[in-house]
Amino acid sequence: MAKKSTTYVCQNCGAAYPRWQGKCDTCNEWNTIVEESVKTDGFSKLNSKKEGHIIDFVPLKGTTQTYSRLQTGIKEIDRVTGGGLVPGSVILVGGDPGIGKSTLLLQVCAGLAAQNDSCYYISGEEAIDQVRIRANRLGLADSPVNLASATDIRNIITTLEKTEAKVVIIDSIQTMYLDEVESTPGSVGQVRACAYELIKLAKKKGFVLFLVGHVTKQGEIAGPRVLEHMVDTVLYFEGERGHHFRILRAVKNRYGATDEIGVFEMQDKGLIEVENPSALFLAERQGNISGSCVFAGIEGSRPLLVEIQALVSPSGYSTPKRAVVGWDSNRLSMVLAVLEARCSMNFSAHDVYLNIAGGLKISEPAADLAVAMAVISSLTKKPLPADMVAFGEIGLSGEIRTVAQTNLRLKEAQKLGFSGAIIPPVFGKNKKEKGLKNYDLSCYEIGHVQRLINWFN
Repeated sequence: MAKKSTTYVCQNCGAAYPRWQGKCDTCNEWNTIVEESVKTDGFSKLNSKKEGHIIDFVPLKGTTQTYSRLQTGIKEIDRVTGGGLVPGSVILVGGDPGIGKSTLLLQVCAGLAAQNDSCYYISGEEAIDQVRIRANRLGLADSPVNLASATDIRNIITTLEKTEAKVVIIDSIQTMYLDEVESTPGSVGQVRACAYELIKLAKKKGFVLFLVGHVTKQGEIAGPRVLEHMVDTVLYFEGERGHHFRILRAVKNRYGATDEIGVFEMQDKGLIEVENPSALFLAERQGNISGSCVFAGIEGSRPLLVEIQALVSPSGYSTPKRAVVGWDSNRLSMVLAVLEARCSMNFSAHDVYLNIAGGLKISEPAADLAVAMAVISSLTKKPLPADMVAFGEIGLSGEIRTVAQTNLRLKEAQKLGFSGAIIPPVFGKNKKEKGLKNYDLSCYEIGHVQRLINWFN
């Protein structure tokens, strides 16, 4: 007969303990350990020594199955997923509350349903009338989408097994419930068990499965970390509430490139894809203002030009303030330390504020040079040329290191009308393999941060 097995699981990191305790030793969080009960087979111990079947091995070289990807009709979605949706793949979509996850997936589902693909949208957070209200606002009320509101995994799986679904959207995985796990929906055990059953069915039936995931206050998807390992693709929907731009970023993709991004603009009629994000991010830029520098970056395989703004002002406190929006604050501290040590500049009596205009978050080391030039421009109150871009990584000794995909960055800058670029020196093997092509812009190669001062004299 079935009996219950009790364990204590941390709801923050998924660590299991034999008894309750106030603090999780793994993530150091307090009051996150909850008792969970799982039904087990009473004869499992008797059958634990049963021999398994011999598995078959095949050579590494052989014929592979070619996947016919489903096109969503939204180019930014197809770009992020690697060219379309692969049948049988599982995609986890995470993002802050109210960022637009449900809106985006409803648009994807409607776009696929218009191509005669069998699409099923299952909402565990909203009633059917609420989803219909959003569909009317987005102009998708006439789309042939199969809509349901359910949370019981058994009912969902039984229903999907009798359909020829091509795409299934579960919104969200934290609201799903499996009666075999005696814990509340959203707990580590429930999320893990429900996701496993859905993924197993998706691989068996060959349909594309979207799982919407909530995020914690640290910005990570709530629930067990193993959930991100179980799926094929993990997408994060980023954006600031004060900005109308939204960034869909692939942090894991078994069928495409990681760190690929798709750019959307939130409007009254839903999310509109942005085909030229560089022009959009620079639309409100004003020239001939100190503290501004345009950075030519790379997000995934896409070149992207953004404005880096810096403000250096005298500090009224003994400890100057460093505030950063959209970049790594530790990276800013390193750049300021290099400028002080190698260029004899003094920031100890100044507050430094850094902002990536447009709400975009960048992590590329190639932004070091643009950040340094924006900071120096603000300190000296001398603006950079309005038609100039910059990129390059700064080392601790003050050298400016070469970065990847120089030609792609310069091509994007030329397309948007820029006439000059401050870049790292291209020499040696890199110059032969990745030599600069002929562009209608002037490239100034700088090998050390000391030469940056010459631009402001």
